[in-house]
Amino acid sequence: MTPSLSFASLKDSRWHEYVMRFVLGGLVTALTGVISNHLGPAIGGLFLALPAIFCASATLIEKHEIRRKREAGLDGRRRGRQAAALDAAGAALGSLGMLAFAVCFAIVVQKHAALAFAAAFIAWAAVSLMAWWAWRRMRAGQRQSRVSQRRAKARAPHRAQAVRSDR
Repeated sequence: MTPSLSFASLKDSRWHEYVMRFVLGGLVTALTGVISNHLGPAIGGLFLALPAIFCASATLIEKHEIRRKREAGLDGRRRGRQAAALDAAGAALGSLGMLAFAVCFAIVVQKHAALAFAAAFIAWAAVSLMAWWAWRRMRAGQRQSRVSQRRAKARAPHRAQAVRSDR
């Protein structure tokens, strides 16, 4: 899968789903501000890493996939779970990039604030892209391995018959 930008999925969402995403994201951000005021910026910063919008997005992705499959006369639950799992994998890869951003920013900001943002952005992009590339290569290797195993199993009965006929 190659990352791409498509606006076609925007028509699949209903207006109340967008409201839910924005409200949930805003509430979590406000809660993070309250926590930061009471417990300090270090603890508040930990809560900023909470993927507030991901929670809403994962359930909406699953619902959209189920709805699409049901319109085609299929159940769709398995496809919905797979789509949500793929989104979760992307979020996990993105979190590696966020970690690189935070570490780079913390190191560089002591020397130059404006440079810290640029360097952290580059670190985020580099780590996120490398993580995606590695994940993609790993998935391709797993797929190839499964294909090879299926082919070996398909050939196994023929080999067993050939051995028996030699006896």
